[in-house]
Amino acid sequence: MRTEESALRTEDPGPDLRHHGDAEVRDDGAALVDLAVNVRAHTPPGWLREEIAASLASLAAYPDGRAARAAVAARHGLPAERVLLTAGAAEAFVLLARALKVRRPVVVHPQFTEPEAALRDAGHTVDRVLLRPEDGFRLDPAAVPEDADLVVIGNPTNPTSVLHPAETVAQLARPGRALVVDEAFMDAVPGERESLAGRTDVPGLVVLRSLTKTWGLAGLRIGYVLSSPGTVAALQRAQPLWPVSAPALTAAEACMSPRALAEAEQAADRITADRAHLVTGLAAHGVRVVEPPEGPFVLAEVPDGAEVRRRLRDLGYAVRRGDTFPGLGPDWLRIAVRDRETVDGFLQALGSALGSAPGRETVPGRG
Repeated sequence: MRTEESALRTEDPGPDLRHHGDAEVRDDGAALVDLAVNVRAHTPPGWLREEIAASLASLAAYPDGRAARAAVAARHGLPAERVLLTAGAAEAFVLLARALKVRRPVVVHPQFTEPEAALRDAGHTVDRVLLRPEDGFRLDPAAVPEDADLVVIGNPTNPTSVLHPAETVAQLARPGRALVVDEAFMDAVPGERESLAGRTDVPGLVVLRSLTKTWGLAGLRIGYVLSSPGTVAALQRAQPLWPVSAPALTAAEACMSPRALAEAEQAADRITADRAHLVTGLAAHGVRVVEPPEGPFVLAEVPDGAEVRRRLRDLGYAVRRGDTFPGLGPDWLRIAVRDRETVDGFLQALGSALGSAPGRETVPGRG
């Protein structure tokens, strides 16, 4: 795997780092079948909605996050001082950018663009390590500059759906370096294998988790940070008072329950089966994806992808454009995993879109 010239320093952010999947289904996209946003369909479940609704009776009181913080800590086998609750995992990127004193932050791309956007907004010059499709977007720790004192990587990575081995990610750790691992989609991986959550032996480790994807809480905003007590305290000082609402705290505590964890594991198993169905259907159309996908989405390369995406919209389906991710271009599309009926309808529409797209017969495979 080539690593030379892989770290790129640039003042120009290039792609639109603030473009996210929800933009595909707003305004004129509101009526489209959504395969652009990675929130699990048909969520939140009824029992979780009921618990959140019950919390509304306490809105006159200021939020008290101690019970939720303790529940998150217990779920990961950590003391409470290693946990920080946040208004969605995205808030944590802003806190990290503002609170940590770093000289050379590096973001491993392609990945979720908000970490880099937050660092830039905080005045940092950001280096990029671009993983290559020729290598299956796999991480080579040697590609990261030794003097980087903050490294951000997703696992499993959005949008590539690559799950990096935990020990490979841990090789990025160094004394004096913050290693930020975005595990927003880890609970969609059966057994959460390759997770670093709960590890206390990796120096500088900061693990971010989101509860919005699996539980359908994007509108409520709830996530958390797992790190050393010192890092948690520094991030907490950068937060405003009462940053997480009482309903969100109720949701966090509920999602740590044995019932919720069992349901999440069952959902991860269903996602695995439904993803295999999607991948098989894409292959039948000559479209291969980055292999092996491990998240609740797949990344596919399609000739004339921008035009195919437009045609899919005309046929009633929204997928996530890839060209706003550094390291990708307009021929890359991210497709969320949905139930088989939805996927079958999408695949039929894709066949129509590809059938009239230039270069249909030359769809390349990437793995």
